[in-house]
Amino acid sequence: MQINLEKSRIVLVHIHGLIRGKNLELGKDSDTGGQTKYVLELGQSLSESEKVEEVIILTRLIIDKNVDRQYSQPEEIINKKLKIVRIPCGPKRYLKKESLWYYLDNFIDKSLHYFKRERKIPHIIHGHYADAGYVGSQLSGLLQIPFIFTGHSLGRVKKQRLLDKGKELGKIENQYRLTQRIEAEEMALDSASMIITSTVQEVEEQYKLYEQYQPGNMEVIPPGVDLIKFSPPGEQKIECQLISKIGNFLKDPNKPGILAIARPDERKNLSTLIKVYGESKELQNLCNLIIIPGTRESIDSLEPSQKKVITDFFKLVDNYDLYGKVAYPKMHKPEEIPLLYRWVSQNRGVFINPALTEPFGLTLLESAASGLPIIATNDGGPRDIIGLCRNGILIDPLNRSEIEKALLRVVTDNELWEELSLNGIKNSKVNYSWENHTKRYLENVQDLLQGIKPERFIIQKPKNALPDVDRLIITDIDNTLTGDDEALKKYKKLISDSDLHIGFGVATGRNKKEALKILEELGLPFPQILITSVGTEIYYGSKLLKDTSWEKQIHADKWDSEKIKTVLSDIDGLTLQSEDHQDKYKVSYLLDAKKIPKLGIVRRHLRNKGIKANVILSMGAFLDIIPIRAGDGAAIRQLSLKWGIPLDRIMVVGDSGNDESMLKGETLGVVVGNYSKELNKLKKYPRVYFSQGKYANGILEGIEFYNFLGDIQIPNNYYDQ
Repeated sequence: MQINLEKSRIVLVHIHGLIRGKNLELGKDSDTGGQTKYVLELGQSLSESEKVEEVIILTRLIIDKNVDRQYSQPEEIINKKLKIVRIPCGPKRYLKKESLWYYLDNFIDKSLHYFKRERKIPHIIHGHYADAGYVGSQLSGLLQIPFIFTGHSLGRVKKQRLLDKGKELGKIENQYRLTQRIEAEEMALDSASMIITSTVQEVEEQYKLYEQYQPGNMEVIPPGVDLIKFSPPGEQKIECQLISKIGNFLKDPNKPGILAIARPDERKNLSTLIKVYGESKELQNLCNLIIIPGTRESIDSLEPSQKKVITDFFKLVDNYDLYGKVAYPKMHKPEEIPLLYRWVSQNRGVFINPALTEPFGLTLLESAASGLPIIATNDGGPRDIIGLCRNGILIDPLNRSEIEKALLRVVTDNELWEELSLNGIKNSKVNYSWENHTKRYLENVQDLLQGIKPERFIIQKPKNALPDVDRLIITDIDNTLTGDDEALKKYKKLISDSDLHIGFGVATGRNKKEALKILEELGLPFPQILITSVGTEIYYGSKLLKDTSWEKQIHADKWDSEKIKTVLSDIDGLTLQSEDHQDKYKVSYLLDAKKIPKLGIVRRHLRNKGIKANVILSMGAFLDIIPIRAGDGAAIRQLSLKWGIPLDRIMVVGDSGNDESMLKGETLGVVVGNYSKELNKLKKYPRVYFSQGKYANGILEGIEFYNFLGDIQIPNNYYDQ
C-alpha cells in the first residue's frame, strides 16, 4: 500500500448532536449548535487543500423516527475528499450527550473495525468535545497516530459556574455527568499531541483548571468561519418568511432591532436580556427586541431544561407587558438567518450575545460580516473577536445597567454605529477566514507527522503464531478460574472437548512467570493468548511469542517505574507490594481505602508531577499503576487488530477492577457472580452479562448465555434498549 505523508488523511470525531452535509439543524437541541457547524466547515475547508488526501467526519449512526432519516445513512459523501461516516453506538435512537458515556467503548471498537475494513489508518485523529476526546485518545493509542483535541466547552468551567449559581453538586452530577466528562478531558489532554483552542483566554483561564494543563501543547488558531453568505445590506428591501413572522409580533417593525440568536439554554442568559429591555423605557421606545431561540414544534416537544428557559422567557415578556415590542418566532430556516442579519443591519440595529460564557461565538462573526455592531459577554471568543475586529463593546453579562448603557450607546450614536459596522465588515473576513485557519492547521499537522515512518499506517499481521481460531475465550485467573475446584473441572473438560477453532486465553494482573505457574498447578492447557501484568504484556501461540510492537506502543510516553514510586512514596495509605508483584510496566500497591477514599487523589498526584498513567483499583485493596496506553481492554483490541478476530467473537470474563477495561465495548463481557463492587458500574453497560454462578461456574454460564461455542447469540435488544 502506498503511504504518502505529504497528503494527510484526517479523521474528525464528533459524536453527539446531529450533523449532516447540508441544512444543519442548528439550535434543534442543546447538542446541535456551533460545534457542529465548526466541525463540518473545518472538514470542508481541509478537503479543499492540496495537502489533504481525505477527511472523514466520524459520528454516531441514529435510526429514530423523531429525526431525519439522513442521520441513519452509514456514509454521506459531501465531496470527493470529504465524507461523514456514521458508526453504530449503543441504542439506535437519538440520545443526549450525557447518556452516551456507557456506549463510547462500543464506538471505539466499531471505529477500529471500520478502519480495518477500509484498510486505511488515518494519519491524524482530531477529537471534538470530551466524548470525542475520550474516543480519540483511545483510537490514537491503538493505531499509534497523533491525536489532536479541541474541548469546545470544558467540564471544569461548567461545574464551577453552576456551583457559583447555587446549584447542588449532586443535581449537577446527575444531570450533566461532569465527573465522567472531566476525567475524559483529563485523559484527552494527557494523550493529545496538540490541543487546538480558539482564544488565548481558553488557554490561560479555562484549560489551566486541569491537572494535565500543558500550555506548550496548546495552539491558538482562531476558527475559520464561512462568511460567504453573510454580507451587509444594500438599498433594496429585504424580505423572507422569517422577517414576515417577526413583523407579525411588532407594532413598528422598522425600529432598530436588538437581535439575539441563541438556543434556549440557561448559559445563554436570555432572561437577563429580557429583564434589561423590560426595565428600560428608553430601549423600548427606541428599539424592538428580536430573539431567535432555536426552533421548536411546540414547547412540550422540548427537553426539560429548554422548556424551562422558554417558559421563563414567556413569563418575563408577560410580566413586563412587552407585547408588540418583542419578537420570538418558533420556526425558521437556516438560509433565512443571513437575510435576518441584513434586515436588522439595514434598520441600524445591534447584535447582542449576553451568554454567561462563550467559548467562541460564531453568530458574532456572522453578524459582523453583515454590518451589525455587536455587544457581547466579556469572556472567551467575544474578547478576541472584538479585540481583532474592533466592532463592538464587551459587557458583564450579569450587570444589567452595563448592558443597557452599551445598547443605548450604539443605537443612539450614529457615528459610532457606522465605525463599528464598517470595522466588522472588513475585519471579520480578514481575521477569521477558513483559508488562514486551514493553513495553520496543516502546518501543525505536518510537524506532528515528522519522523513517523509510513509503515505505521499499515495494519500488519504476523504469521504462524496462532492456530486458525475464529473465536476466543479470555478469562482472568484469580477468583475467576480459581475458587471452585468442581466448576474448574467442568471448564477444563469443556476446553479439552472443544473444536480447534475455539481459542482460549488468560488476562491477569500476574506476571508471565506467575501466571504460567498457577495455570500449571490448576492443570489447565497452555493458553493460546497470554495477557499479563494488567495488560502491559501480550504473548501469542504455543511458543508465547511476545508482542514487541505492543511494548513499544505503551512505552511511547517514556515510562519510569522508579519515578512513580518516588512520587507516590509520600501518600499515606499506599504500601508497595513485594518485589515479585512489580513488573517492568506495572507498579503495584496495597491501598487503605480509609485513608484514600477516592482514586482521584492518586491520579491528581501523578498528573501534577507530569506522569501519564492508568490507575486501576481491584478488590477495593490492590492498586496498579500502568502506562496510560496499556490495560487489558487495549491489549485485547490490539490482538483483534493484529489477528483479524472480531471483538464480538471474543468473550472476556473477569471479577474485579483490573478487568473493567476489557469488559466494556464490543467484546462479549461476563462478570462472575463473586465479583468485587468496583464492577457494579458495568451493570449500565451493554454486552456485559452478570452471571449468577460464581468462579468458573460464572464462565460456563456466560458461555451458555452467548451460546459461545455454537452460533453466537448477542441479545436482541442491544441496539434497541
